Amino acid sequence: MTKKPPKQRGTEERNPRSLEIDRLTTPELVRVINREDATVAVAVQKELPAIARAVDTIVDALSRGGRLIYVGAGTSGRLATLDAAECPPTFGVSPKLVQAVVAGGRRVLNVSVEAAEDNDRQGARDLESKRITKADVVVGIAASGSTPYVMGALQLARCRGAKTIAITANRHTAIARLAHITIAPETGPEVVAGSTRMKAGTAQKLVLNMLSTASMIRLGHVYSNLMVDVALTNEKLRLRGLRILQEATGVSRAEAARALEESRNRLRVALVMLKMRVGPREARRALQRSGGNLRRALGE
Repeated sequence: MTKKPPKQRGTEERNPRSLEIDRLTTPELVRVINREDATVAVAVQKELPAIARAVDTIVDALSRGGRLIYVGAGTSGRLATLDAAECPPTFGVSPKLVQAVVAGGRRVLNVSVEAAEDNDRQGARDLESKRITKADVVVGIAASGSTPYVMGALQLARCRGAKTIAITANRHTAIARLAHITIAPETGPEVVAGSTRMKAGTAQKLVLNMLSTASMIRLGHVYSNLMVDVALTNEKLRLRGLRILQEATGVSRAEAARALEESRNRLRVALVMLKMRVGPREARRALQRSGGNLRRALGE
């Protein structure tokens, strides 16, 4: 009896809707890509319950002194690095709070090192260098669901007692067995067969955006929908800080600028000053009493 070949992963199949793309005009070609891209948000929407569970897991870990560590290879690793790098300037957190471990190291951000993803032992070693503990959350990202580098890292994370989350485009794969929570937006065949930098990569970016942003909101780094912990490191961001203070408090730009100067460019301190009509010392005390919770400090 002939043994059946293993079922091909959805991301590796040929897309019947793009079989003739090499014969299309440019307007027709971009319409095909756009139509396929439109399916990504729907695939991610189906994973919202799992994403919410992942956010709660991350919030619990970070509030107890743990860290969020992403692990990925290729496109997945580059997307993870981007998300981790943008957390400190956006939310005013330490660069150590959200980190990324990438197959091949930082050089893969500019040069593709595809063979690096095949080494599961290196994945474990690279994660080990972060001194993972049970307080941390490790998110493994692999469109295929079986990238050896990511698998090795997740196996180590499980051994260390860390919570593990998987982001993949293929649900019934090995990565799900190593994860406490699996997020699997099944984006299906790509416009160019197997090119998971496209729909699968877009889905990963959407999920990573939600994981980090929702976690930081839950941790109090956003007031209303304003970035009250944004790092005011250049003129554009300083102007944004002034607008945030004006929108949150209704004061003039001159008054916002004065409060920002007196608070030594600490937006949340300046906001408390303006809302409660107190000086910087009283504002800092109110924040300390509330454990840094801006709503509580303001009595809201």
